[in-house]
Amino acid sequence: MKTVLILGAAGQIPSFLIPQLLKQTDFNLKLYARNATSRLHVTDPKRETVIDGDFNDHDTLNQAMDGVDAVYLNEMRDITSVKNIIQAMDANHVRQFIGATVLGIEDEVKGAFGQWNTSMIESSITKRKTTAKAIEDSDLTYTLLRLAWLYNKDGNTNYELTESGEPFGGTEVTRQAVAQLIIDILNDNSRKFARKSIGVNEPNTKFDKPSFY
Repeated sequence: MKTVLILGAAGQIPSFLIPQLLKQTDFNLKLYARNATSRLHVTDPKRETVIDGDFNDHDTLNQAMDGVDAVYLNEMRDITSVKNIIQAMDANHVRQFIGATVLGIEDEVKGAFGQWNTSMIESSITKRKTTAKAIEDSDLTYTLLRLAWLYNKDGNTNYELTESGEPFGGTEVTRQAVAQLIIDILNDNSRKFARKSIGVNEPNTKFDKPSFY
C-alpha cells in the first residue's frame, strides 16, 4: 500500500486532492502543514496522519518522510524550502516527487496571453525557475506541473498536457482537474511522467487571458 506525503496540505489544491485520494485509492496519507492540526479536518484517521511543521524544520521533515513512497509539494516558491525537501527525500530514500509550479518558467507561454501572464506574475516566474532547476538537477523521479491560472468548478476535472519545448496549451484549469492529474500520476506505473515538466491547462481555453479576469 502506497503512502503519500502531501506538503502544504492545508492549501487549496490539497482540499480537493485529499478527499479524492481517499475515495479513489487505498493510499495512506501524511498531511504536512503549519498548524496542521488546527487547519485540517481528518475524515479517515486510519489512513490520514496530520503533521505540524514547516519546510525549514529539518527534524520534523525527516520524520515525515519515513515510510513514504511519494511526495506532493503544493508550493514551490522558496528555494531554501525546496532544497530542504530534496535533502530529506534523499536521506530517507524517497524517490517520487510531484511539484506544483507555474506556467512561464520555460518561456513557453506565447502571444498576447504570454505577455499578460508575464506582466501579472513575472516575479513568481523568476523564483520558480530557480526552484524548478533545483528539482531537475536532483536525482529524484520528479514530475513538475506547470499550472495554468487556477479556478474552482465542481465536476470539471478536464485537463490537457503539454511537454517541455511545446507552446503552452491554454489559459486556465480547475483545481479539481489538477487534483485528478496528481492521482493519475500517482496511479501510473509506466513512468511516462518520470523526470518531466508538463504544462497543465483545460482544453479549449486559448484566450488572451483567463476567462475569470
